[in-house]
Amino acid sequence: MQELDLLHTFLEVHRAGSLTAAASRLGVSQPAVSERIARLEAELGDELLVRTARGVTPTAAGDALAARIGEPVDRLREVWAAPAASAPATVRIGAASDVTAARLVPALAPLTVQGVRIAFTLGLAHDLLARLADAELDVVVSSVRAPMRGIRYRGLVDEEFVLVGAPSIARTVDAARLAADPAAALQHLPLVAYDAELSIVRRYWRSQFGHRPANPVAMTVPDLRGVLSAVIAGVGVSALPRYLAQPAVDAGAVVVLHRLDEAPINTLHLAIRAAEAPSPAAGRVIEVLVERAREWDVF
Repeated sequence: MQELDLLHTFLEVHRAGSLTAAASRLGVSQPAVSERIARLEAELGDELLVRTARGVTPTAAGDALAARIGEPVDRLREVWAAPAASAPATVRIGAASDVTAARLVPALAPLTVQGVRIAFTLGLAHDLLARLADAELDVVVSSVRAPMRGIRYRGLVDEEFVLVGAPSIARTVDAARLAADPAAALQHLPLVAYDAELSIVRRYWRSQFGHRPANPVAMTVPDLRGVLSAVIAGVGVSALPRYLAQPAVDAGAVVVLHRLDEAPINTLHLAIRAAEAPSPAAGRVIEVLVERAREWDVF
């Protein structure tokens, strides 16, 4: 396909008489078109186009190449594009809003250039998994591995959670008491929670202190980026994935309140329906997410 792309790019420039016009037709940048033409000329060992004040003019070799390849390349492009017409129009993905924005959109954006259409549905894990079971979604990225019939899971990435608060809040914690009885030392601090069940904060408290938090809840925000904003503003403290909290920690906007030898880990899972194979487009989405997850920070 790489050689076909080079030839197709050359034909568009030859027909348009302009690098800029060809770039617009191809949906790429003008420097990308220039780079492809340079690579084709290097491979063929011949100059094909000459830049002029009004655009480009083909050389004799360029005219000869265009006449020779025009019809075959056009036919090959039609054949190559044909499978895409029969593929599912859209891959429907369910995930939390913060995971979608921070992880999934950047990972999957290149697929849209390849003709894969993606529609995200944002929400809580149990609701999204129920929609997956009802065939309303194709893939769900979930921190919950619910035992639902007809759904199978694959681990995607582990995330380390840290307890953070604004510096002004951190100064109200007694250091000696924190070392001796951290739960008691932190009990006066208000919480910023992801949901009414305190799902993330509750998991942190239970894994570290052996019980649910008794702290008052100041705010609930069903988006971890919103939770972080509330923590930075001094609303309260919360447990957040380190990848999300670390830039604010580095900037001094928040501090880690409770340091421990072994941090709590949360696993993000890929969920699909077990009874059927994913469509080719959904399969490609899964492959890309698994591949990109290897590059995501794991602390």
